[in-house]
Amino acid sequence: MTRYLLAVIVAGLLIPDAIAGQAKSSSLKGVWQAVEVTMPGPTTRTITIPEPRPNLTVITARHYSRVQVEAEGPRPAIADMAKASADEMRAAWGPFYAEAGTYEVSGNLITMRPVAAKNPAAMTPGAFTTWSYRLQNNTLWVTAERNQNGAIANPVTVKSVRVE
Repeated sequence: MTRYLLAVIVAGLLIPDAIAGQAKSSSLKGVWQAVEVTMPGPTTRTITIPEPRPNLTVITARHYSRVQVEAEGPRPAIADMAKASADEMRAAWGPFYAEAGTYEVSGNLITMRPVAAKNPAAMTPGAFTTWSYRLQNNTLWVTAERNQNGAIANPVTVKSVRVE
């Protein structure tokens, strides 16, 4: 589940307009939704994300923002946060992911550097994630390559579609 979340988040960060000479339709800039996540390993698994897709990634010329929910069912609505138990708060907020920051493109690689994130560890100085990408019309595939700790073992691939 954690790899799925990471993959969805990364997919949302891979849409720059930094590749010179590309037509608008072949630009990474835009609004994207992850539709499929492939997790390799001893037993490769592909998850198709059903409608309504609880994720959205917005890519501008130099910045990205992404949010997603990684829950297999509905999250509980908490009417009064002041009275919520720790378990209720974990159930509601645990599957939610949010991150925003800057990105750079070099060849077919995108490096994302979070500025704000739900997880404080993502904002530590020097934190980054690099993804390789392939863009075909309005479909984008991104594969995790490395982060500040080195190469990603069993790199996740996320397939996203342009929604705007």
